[in-house]
Amino acid sequence: MEGSAKDFKSVGLNDEMLDNLKSLGYLKMTPIQEKGLPLILSDQDFIGQANTGSGKTAAFALGILSKLDVTNCSPQALVIVPTRELAEQVANEIRMLARFRSNIKVLTMSGGLEEHLKIKSLKQGAHIIVGTPGRIIKLFETGMLVANDIKILVLDEADRLLEMGSIEEINRIASFTPLNRQTMLFSATFPNGIKKLSASIQEDPAQVTIDSQHQINTIEQLFFKVDGHKNDALLRVLRQYNPESCIIFCNSREICKKVAAYLGSKNMVVLQIHSDLEQPERTLFLLKFDNKSCRILVATDLASRGLDVKDVAAIINYDLPCNHELYVHRIGRTGRAGKKGLALSLYTENDCTILENISDYLKLECQTIELNDLEKLRQNAIRPCMSTIYITGGRKDNIRPGDILGALTREAGLKSEDVGKIHVLEVNSYVAIANDKIEHAIEHLNLGKIKGKKFRVGKA
Repeated sequence: MEGSAKDFKSVGLNDEMLDNLKSLGYLKMTPIQEKGLPLILSDQDFIGQANTGSGKTAAFALGILSKLDVTNCSPQALVIVPTRELAEQVANEIRMLARFRSNIKVLTMSGGLEEHLKIKSLKQGAHIIVGTPGRIIKLFETGMLVANDIKILVLDEADRLLEMGSIEEINRIASFTPLNRQTMLFSATFPNGIKKLSASIQEDPAQVTIDSQHQINTIEQLFFKVDGHKNDALLRVLRQYNPESCIIFCNSREICKKVAAYLGSKNMVVLQIHSDLEQPERTLFLLKFDNKSCRILVATDLASRGLDVKDVAAIINYDLPCNHELYVHRIGRTGRAGKKGLALSLYTENDCTILENISDYLKLECQTIELNDLEKLRQNAIRPCMSTIYITGGRKDNIRPGDILGALTREAGLKSEDVGKIHVLEVNSYVAIANDKIEHAIEHLNLGKIKGKKFRVGKA
């Protein structure tokens, strides 16, 4: 992050919010936060153009939280996102930012097996709703969601919402909400449809654009020409750079499956995200990748929409994308919020035109490296040091990450470094445990209790 970046105190957030931000490691504002927060806090309609990892979620979340009336349990902010995964990710970040005050309720509404529990929870009140377009419309039309007190409407990943054909749905959602609301729209790219959408739901919006080059100047970009077998080239690049975590992008689900199978045959733990997966599989796979139980995720662009995993060490373009904007979106998964990142791309003779377009767009010379200049293949497998366990209890049981951590460290005797990320969902929870401690953790949790209750525990 740039040394000249301002801290959050400069925009007038209260001391409780500032203390919580500091505890979360939010010390300096990212460019979208620095330029956008003063406008967001002033109640203006707002358009923010910035890539994944720019800190835009915190920008609109802090705007929402600063205006929330906690004594009013009716929904006051509505955040629309393209996918279930992103709904959970955005809601979780808002919950973290809301820890400075107790009893702020954030609820996701995006369909799925747990939806009946969420509807029951909605009837008991919620301050902030995060959901997908189709599900939110149904809740409005059935009267389960009432918009009388909604002061803020946010459209996150608006370009992807448009790609999914949701412009009519968004206008329908807006029609249910009060006219005097603040409407915020965030998008990585700015197609013509965004202007049309803005004109229909916003009034004289302020606009902030964070230049793509500005966002990716902390990402090292290397390109490898492939003349022979692309799988062999991929393996050489993986073993040379040995990233702690890596997303490999492919241009189709068929290629995605083949690449995952090939790496699996080389004794690597690999997960894949593509359109053939059912929702529960997608959710579990993303959790495992996020909690470092798997270091390699192979994904298609379509399936990775809304994928928002922090601290990805590297991305690899197995196939170069068809355009420069998609390339920028892919590599924006690494080097987030000013951290250093690594983008490694394989290309063939047929990709030279795409390479030139990327170079022209980013105003930089693509740094090419000969595969033969890499070291000899290392035979060590790229395997994670963590595995994931499931617990059949979640938010419906009032379980919090601290409850699970306490059970593991106090009762099971694990050290804090043996426990990785803890994800608490509506009815289940998932925890990353050091590989050599996982059987011990499962045995003790099955024999013991969490928050006074017994739950089934096993390897996910």
